[in-house]
Amino acid sequence: MARYPQAGRPGQSRNRIYVISGLLVIVAVIALIYGPGLFNGAESENYVGPNGLNVPEVNNVISPRPEPNVAVDTNVSEVEPNLGIGSNREAARLITEAMELIRARPDRIIEVRDKLSEALLMPLSPKQQKTAKQQLSALADSWLLSKAIFPTDRLCSSYKVKSGDRLSTIAKKFKVPYGFFMEINKISNPRSLLAGSTIKVVQGPFHVKVYRSTFTMDVFLQNIYVRSYPVGLGLPGRQTPTGLWHIKTGGKMIKPIWTDPDTGEVVHSDSPDYPLGSRWIELKGLDEATKDKTGFGIHGTKEPESIGTASSRGCIRLHNGDAIKVYNMLVEVHSLVKVVP
Repeated sequence: MARYPQAGRPGQSRNRIYVISGLLVIVAVIALIYGPGLFNGAESENYVGPNGLNVPEVNNVISPRPEPNVAVDTNVSEVEPNLGIGSNREAARLITEAMELIRARPDRIIEVRDKLSEALLMPLSPKQQKTAKQQLSALADSWLLSKAIFPTDRLCSSYKVKSGDRLSTIAKKFKVPYGFFMEINKISNPRSLLAGSTIKVVQGPFHVKVYRSTFTMDVFLQNIYVRSYPVGLGLPGRQTPTGLWHIKTGGKMIKPIWTDPDTGEVVHSDSPDYPLGSRWIELKGLDEATKDKTGFGIHGTKEPESIGTASSRGCIRLHNGDAIKVYNMLVEVHSLVKVVP
């Protein structure tokens, strides 16, 4: 039988073996007590990442390690992305790769998001589009709507609060309403912001696209799909105008007094006839089709049964809870609203 080469006398070799064995036992005990974080740097400080946000006036943005134990929905086994009339082969490949990756490596959520977003820009079959949107919506719960931050994400980072900072001014720099920052950071009072603390920030703005044919509103952060909401739209003869709009300066209000454009009646928010629900977001036209149109907006409703139907006077209705969420994402001037047939 072959032997490994040895050096020194047999007694010395045995002593070395005992010493080495003892050290290995000690290391194993330490690993069991302190866990794998001792070796993989889990307790190390956040590192300063590259400036991928294109906001040079904000010089204290840092990109920390991802928050541990982030729950990601990987239940995609029932989805068949390559089926359906008009399926796009390249999109099918991207969607399949994304789903396989999220099952195997949930920590690579940003790569998965970007693959699905790339697929969503392509001509898709209805089944492929539904699959991509469902998965992107589920992923948004982790990368956007939680406090988790992933180092490779160009849209979310951490901001170290400086003395004199206000949440509203921080949010303005990132083109996102401060209400959204309150929501994702679980801040109950914006005045409780402390210098030296860090908060999650998102590089806006958000935009929406409204489809008249399906009574649907899609919400995007820049060009990344986030969510869809059902909407109510204008009834025949008073259809919601197609075209491009933005959020009017001073157009975001919580339960403002409403004047009926047909009768001139003034209605207050405590009236049972008040039609605007929880929020009002006034739109201003930006293209030839919309620039001369006024009085249109996005708002809640006292008639939830009208969502999904053509029943408004031209405005875009949302369920009251959805209206609050959209209100907290869209920012004046910068957020665009596109209405398509």
